[in-house]
Amino acid sequence: MRYVAAYLLAVLGGKASPAAADIEKILSSVGIESDTDKVKRVLSELNGKSVDELIEQGRSKLASVPAGGAVGAAPAAASAPAAEEKKEEKKKEEKPESESEDEDMGFALFD
Repeated sequence: MRYVAAYLLAVLGGKASPAAADIEKILSSVGIESDTDKVKRVLSELNGKSVDELIEQGRSKLASVPAGGAVGAAPAAASAPAAEEKKEEKKKEEKPESESEDEDMGFALFD
């Protein structure tokens, strides 16, 4: 991802077709040692392609990905009654406060 980001930064900086040296320079400016094979791969994949067209294609692909909000809401709603049942069970099992406090500490505070 950092190699693609460096490529995009080079394009934003005015390079229509960034070279390996451009990407390596950007990465080294933030303290990242670049891998020559990864730089070459990014350049070969993006060679001759318009960044604007690639971004537009990416947007259309992302539009088809589920957002997750609707998917996660149904299981959460289904588990709500189960959580209420557990709370009721805990309330039934608890002892009166005065007895439980003495047992937890092992002694009464003012005895």
